[in-house]
Amino acid sequence: MGQLNSIDLPEHHTHGATTAVPSKRRWWLWVLVVGVLAFGGWYYRNSWNASQAAATTAAPGAAGKGKGGSGAGGLVVPVVVSTAQRGDLPVYFNGLGTVTAFNTVTVRSRVDGQLVSVAFKEGQFVHQGDLLAQIDPRPFQVQLEQALGQLAKDQAQRKDAEVNLERYKLLFKEGVIPQQQLDTQGALVGQVDGAITSDQSQIDNAKLQLTYSRITAPISGRIGLRLVDAGNIVHASDTNGLLVITQLQPISVIFSLPQDQLPQVNAKLHSGVQLAVDVYDRDDTAKIASGKLETIDNQIDLSTGTYKLKSMFTNADNALFPNQFVNVHLLVDTKHNLTIVPAAAIQRGPQGTYVYAADTDNTAKIRIVTIAQTTGDSVGLSAGLNSGDLVVIDGLDKLQDGTKINPSPSTGANGAGRSTVVPPSARQGSSQPGSASKGHAGGSPR
Repeated sequence: MGQLNSIDLPEHHTHGATTAVPSKRRWWLWVLVVGVLAFGGWYYRNSWNASQAAATTAAPGAAGKGKGGSGAGGLVVPVVVSTAQRGDLPVYFNGLGTVTAFNTVTVRSRVDGQLVSVAFKEGQFVHQGDLLAQIDPRPFQVQLEQALGQLAKDQAQRKDAEVNLERYKLLFKEGVIPQQQLDTQGALVGQVDGAITSDQSQIDNAKLQLTYSRITAPISGRIGLRLVDAGNIVHASDTNGLLVITQLQPISVIFSLPQDQLPQVNAKLHSGVQLAVDVYDRDDTAKIASGKLETIDNQIDLSTGTYKLKSMFTNADNALFPNQFVNVHLLVDTKHNLTIVPAAAIQRGPQGTYVYAADTDNTAKIRIVTIAQTTGDSVGLSAGLNSGDLVVIDGLDKLQDGTKINPSPSTGANGAGRSTVVPPSARQGSSQPGSASKGHAGGSPR
């Protein structure tokens, strides 16, 4: 029994020592977990504060509204402003067109022969009737002389036949010759008369062929490149011809517009209004010429949903060239008495279309506006602003209603060194209030 107790005591002592080790380890594990959580919370808090500070620095106006509506820290936002101006805006329909000559003539020879001379220079402007080329006239002169000789011969024969006819009439009265012989002589006179008529036709034809050997300009215009050189044999059946003359004054431009715009244009034409047309270069930057609308086509192209229009230009400076690609601006109407601002000032949001107006206390205020017409870089407003109001056109992304601003007048394309708005040139496109305009889709009013 004593031996058993002595044996149990060491076993009990060993078990207590083993249990103490896991308890100590669990305590250190809890300390480690708590430390990690504390460090994570501290790191997250510092990171969030840093991001908030960066956001405040990037957009001071987007922070909470402080006193006077200025950004965080009371910062004043620098902006560029333009002055709204009362005026008129034109309404343009814009299309793509091609310059088309009223007349283009390929000059061909009307007779066969050798081209002995060329009387024009390539690119020369000629008038109707000017000499262009000469075909060897000698064969036609010979034909004319032959026809004249035959006419003289037949005229002599007629004179002889007429004298004999008078003699036969006397002999017939005396009963010397029968009626048949008299009739035969009369028929001979008529036959010679027919020959004389034929001879005259041959003479006229020979003169005409001789005239055709002298090639003249059928219209006034500009000569292209020479197609045949002197010395070549030319034929009336040649398809290429000798040269091409294109009429440049006046000249036309054919362009297309969407069929939705046909009623307005057609109504103007039927009312007798003459619509002005301006054409610009391929880049739509430089004005080339001004003219008038001549007519419209009698049908709509089903494949494109467009219709063709033809405009006419005097082209006194020959600036328009056949087959030239141009941008066409058709003036169909003018909107009067609008408040005009740059398109850069227009913003759009859930509440509608608005602008930021600069108040007298240098505070940006939201003004809800109504667009009546957009033409190029200018927008005509029918409500919401008055003439003389200052609108912000640059720095809009940092503004909200009530933001303090530091305004400066525009000096770029929108203002050109002044804060007033100038209506755009005639080349600039336009849109109706219901169509897409060039306004900027800025942030919504808050």
